[in-house]
Amino acid sequence: MSHSTGNPYLRDAVLTAAPEQLHLMLYDGCIRNALQARDALEKEEYETSYERLTRAQNIILEMRNGLNYEVNRELCERVAGIYGFLYRKLLDANIHRDVSAIDDALKVLRIERETWRLVVEKIAQAREGDPAGAPSEAAAAQDELSFSAEG
Repeated sequence: MSHSTGNPYLRDAVLTAAPEQLHLMLYDGCIRNALQARDALEKEEYETSYERLTRAQNIILEMRNGLNYEVNRELCERVAGIYGFLYRKLLDANIHRDVSAIDDALKVLRIERETWRLVVEKIAQAREGDPAGAPSEAAAAQDELSFSAEG
């Protein structure tokens, strides 16, 4: 996704964030867009709901495309399955103007976001406790859930 932003604070946050923090930002963006789409659907603002759902779908595709199967194929396949579910729910919501499909996606997105927040927290604690950068349990967790920066 190569969208430029006029917000210099957001741009700086993205440019200076660690990969795991970027992933958390993607969850936040997806949830925000899904909620905005939900609100727009309830107000029968279909163009806005379409745009927001499309953004949320693109975020899911970006996360799926960033999976690094070389590190842990089985885990990536499981996560890809979750992303597939989310994408289909958002697509169904977009096609059928279905608020309940957005709600289904939001339930899973919130769980995944909280899980990822815990991973980010664990990695940060490991970095603080190990300034030399030696391998740790949190670093291993990051590797298992690694996502390519190019994706």
